[in-house]
Amino acid sequence: QVQLVESGGGTVQAGDSLRLSCTASGRTFPLYAMGWFRQPPGKEREFVAVIVLSGAYTSYADSVKGRFTISRDSAKTTVYLQMNSLKAEDTAVYYCAAGRSGSWPRVGYDYWGQGTQVTVSS
Repeated sequence: QVQLVESGGGTVQAGDSLRLSCTASGRTFPLYAMGWFRQPPGKEREFVAVIVLSGAYTSYADSVKGRFTISRDSAKTTVYLQMNSLKAEDTAVYYCAAGRSGSWPRVGYDYWGQGTQVTVSS
């Protein structure tokens, strides 16, 4: 089993930046990829970004391209989501996910975190 713990959420103003972190523990080897999803109020969960832990590939939702950056640490157990130029529509609960398998660009997610709230006031 793998446990995922997110941190870094909060309330900011439009135009501000936040960095989310997600740390995996437990049987983290091998993990293929880790990603971020979000669920805005009253809406379904949506994909935000993913990184293959080898570092070879990243992908982003069109709505965050150019503003968000996903990265991982050298131990490949923590991923970050740097969020710049935040907008009110970025308000959501952000979830971290991890998967043991995939064939790029398809990733199967096996584990999910509890989520962290990001609120952007306009």
